[in-house]
Amino acid sequence: MTTTAGTIEETVTTVNDLAAPVCHLTPERWAIANRHLVRKAIAEFSHERILVPELIREEDDSVGLFKVVSDDAATEYRFRARLLQLEHWSVSAESIVRLRDGEELPVDALDFIAEFHEALAIRQEMLPVYLEEISSTLASHAYKQGKPFNSAQLAAGITGGADRAADFQAIEHSMTEGHPCFVANNGRLGFGIADYHAFAPETGATVKLQWIAVHRSKAVFTSSAGLDYRTHFEAELGPSTLAWFTSELSASGLDPADYLLMPVHPWQWDNKLTVTFAAEIAQRHIVNLGTGEDSYQAQQSIRTFFNTDNPEKAYVKTAMSVLNMGFMRGLSPQYMKATPAINDWLQELIDNDQELQSRGLAMIRETAAIGYHNHYYEAASAKGSPYRKMLSALWRESPLPLLKDGQQLATMASLLHVDSSGESVVSALIQRSGLAPTEWLRRYFEAYLVPLVHCLYEYELAFMPHGENVILILEDGVPVRAIMKDIAEEIVVMGDRLELPEEVSRVKAEIPAEEMVLAIFTDVFDCIFRFLSSILMEDGTLREDEFWGTAAAVLREYQQRHPELADQFAMHDLFAPEFELSCLNRLQLRNNQQMLDISDPSGGLQMAGRLANPLAKFA
Repeated sequence: MTTTAGTIEETVTTVNDLAAPVCHLTPERWAIANRHLVRKAIAEFSHERILVPELIREEDDSVGLFKVVSDDAATEYRFRARLLQLEHWSVSAESIVRLRDGEELPVDALDFIAEFHEALAIRQEMLPVYLEEISSTLASHAYKQGKPFNSAQLAAGITGGADRAADFQAIEHSMTEGHPCFVANNGRLGFGIADYHAFAPETGATVKLQWIAVHRSKAVFTSSAGLDYRTHFEAELGPSTLAWFTSELSASGLDPADYLLMPVHPWQWDNKLTVTFAAEIAQRHIVNLGTGEDSYQAQQSIRTFFNTDNPEKAYVKTAMSVLNMGFMRGLSPQYMKATPAINDWLQELIDNDQELQSRGLAMIRETAAIGYHNHYYEAASAKGSPYRKMLSALWRESPLPLLKDGQQLATMASLLHVDSSGESVVSALIQRSGLAPTEWLRRYFEAYLVPLVHCLYEYELAFMPHGENVILILEDGVPVRAIMKDIAEEIVVMGDRLELPEEVSRVKAEIPAEEMVLAIFTDVFDCIFRFLSSILMEDGTLREDEFWGTAAAVLREYQQRHPELADQFAMHDLFAPEFELSCLNRLQLRNNQQMLDISDPSGGLQMAGRLANPLAKFA
């Protein structure tokens, strides 16, 4: 058989084209990803006291050689680690050795989960699903290894300040870790490889949103005070696109006045709505209008989009029936109805609070929302079912208008970012600032920690203040303000210090008094500062005692400014000797479909004893 040169070239090209979507899945990258994730699994499962490492011997510089042994006692993992404050295991990825019957085997995260599944208490029927989430997390890490920017570039701004929106989004899609606590944090079950390249935040791909018209009898649109439907859509779509969509409805023989406009995630339209909502489309309750004009970039939260064509326009957050990190990422139409009112209420509270104003706390409001009620599924499903959360959207203000000259935006998740060479963004920011590390840290605590603590003490109000939910405003690398986002679904009023309007009452939850302080201990100390202090210590930037001593000093100064809250300081004591260890991975391992009922944030918590409080020594 003979083959022409042209045919050979065509065949090679075809093979290369087919391989391109998975070209990040190489043996070398896969090995790095597995070592990274097994390191995290050992560290976080040990922190949550699921695994109990055994000390083999102590070594120099407070490092010990440890081991953990599999369920069947045949496989052993040896590793070097430091045990830091808050029982944080700083594990050396390079040191991990996997031994079975004396033979060294490759470090494999999928094998690791299977070998320890009894200790992890994963139900048999759930184990393959969790393994799939682990596999997806590994694949995304392999992709992220090709990210172009190092920590110094991210800290300085990719464009050097010439394009603040582009810098902000470059930092956003350069994040590699996901949630610092969860081991399976990039599950995204439902994505194929084409979806991954089109919609995963780390690809930085341009996305055009799908637009539909929904019948007013099935949908509810609400907006902030002073913002009406027409004004909102003229601002977001522009008059020409708005006119086009109106003409499309008229051309179909429909009355545009009977419909509301709604953005949809392209994946959701293709994979869910065209099938699951087929009856609604057939009955003209939903009408496809095509794509909008503006380009967007997916944020770390997957279903939220930043407008890259017009950065001062609103973010768009969409429902997405993809399983990721313990939840199907839908949006409830019931919740959408009250979303703008909740945001208006919180904005007024912040505006009228002198302490919050002096710290510069800001929020980007969710100013408009729309939810679609599919009565077939609402009649057939339980409250909280993912089938009730397939079609909703909201609009959130852009943070760009909050900036002054010389300021930069960065997701707070970037403070925990460590690049492929081991350099951290936080240390690069400190170096850029020219400040002493403790002074830089003090500025950060004043901007971020103090407002959260004040809201706890003054109002018994808690945010969900993890890194992806907070945007920092920086000047010369120094945090000067914190911007809170994702408000309506995630804030909670825990006590009776606030009188809530009826339309805002959904954010009230019955939380035992002794658990209220976990809003700081768990969500801030254990889920953020535990990692930040470790990074700064490992970088040689700051000792642990300097980190926690600075936090203590800032909190003491705050308390001295507010003697009227002394009873609250005693009730929610941030200097207590210890606090309960609330475990996130245990939640996901128990039920990776729905970790918690968000209407009862306290009811399903998984506790594992108590942690020594690093602030106690400064009391």
